[in-house]
Amino acid sequence: MNTDLLELYSDYLLSAFSYTTATGLSKMTDGAVSHDKVTRFLSQKELDSPALWRSVKPLVRELEEDEDSGALIIDDTIEEKPYTDESELVCWHYDHSKGRNVKGINLLSTLYQVADVSIPVAFELVKKTEWAFNEKKQRWQRKSLETKNELYRRMLEACAKKNRIEFSYVLNDVWYASSENMRYIKQNLEKEFIMPLKTNRKVALSLEAKKRGEYEQVGSLALEPGTIREAYVEQVEFPLLLVKQVFKNEEDGSEGVLYLVSSDTALDYERLTMIYQRRWKVEEYHKSLKSNASLAKSPTKTIRTQSNHCFAAIYAFVKLERMKLATKMNHFAVRSRIYLKAVQAAFKELQSLRLLDAELVRA
Repeated sequence: MNTDLLELYSDYLLSAFSYTTATGLSKMTDGAVSHDKVTRFLSQKELDSPALWRSVKPLVRELEEDEDSGALIIDDTIEEKPYTDESELVCWHYDHSKGRNVKGINLLSTLYQVADVSIPVAFELVKKTEWAFNEKKQRWQRKSLETKNELYRRMLEACAKKNRIEFSYVLNDVWYASSENMRYIKQNLEKEFIMPLKTNRKVALSLEAKKRGEYEQVGSLALEPGTIREAYVEQVEFPLLLVKQVFKNEEDGSEGVLYLVSSDTALDYERLTMIYQRRWKVEEYHKSLKSNASLAKSPTKTIRTQSNHCFAAIYAFVKLERMKLATKMNHFAVRSRIYLKAVQAAFKELQSLRLLDAELVRA
């Protein structure tokens, strides 16, 4: 990995306010770095999750010394690319937030979250390398060799067993709340989790009811908001804490309900819901990647250059987290400060050109 060019390219991603191209970076350096050099950097060996870990490991180890209440947050996002040629990387994925398939790059990330810091420590780009015939739709479509839940467990294993990151909880949204994931975290990794359940998920309210196979749908239970009780999820052997959280949607004022389960049976309601609130940090990460780290602003055409651009955007996010620690400013405030400096420089250059024009007119 060319560290110098990664530093330069990621700085370019943070300072650019339009499309990021090899030509644009070359111009920004007044030709000191050629267009071809940037292209070769993006075309090099694919920068993957182990490379990211090597880059962030010192910072993570520093944060681990200060806190022992770290959490791993896992979620995915789709960077839409409707006009880019389809490939095994840029292809069709189901977007749960929109309820439909969209064309783009599907990025699955693991964040190490502690105190007010969120550091991406693992990632996977979903690649659909196989073709399968969809009987229902009567057409061929792309398919990944690994499901996102399999990628989820693989990232967790790398974080917990190989990289030995110190964390207490795994947090994720409802799409990763499978029984297999629950068992894997609790039994294989010997860690705790907090996850939401779909309303049609079946639970038993006692061990005896579980043994008799008496399960009820979560949404049909008479649970009081703010209370906590023990429950057994179908196909999960150990007891979980179940809570019903009622909240208001800030956008339209509607009322929402969230059913959370935790493998840590020592928690109370306040502590459980407070820990799960940290999951929102991954949404902030996705937003900053797209808005501040130029994830969406690369016109790269090949799978390798697209993949390495995604890596550089994640690396740029880490830089923003470091700046946040140093300046006490959030990512958008940091970018606003950069933008202000750019506008001031442009204004100064404009005044200089106007003075030059005035001198020519007088001459």
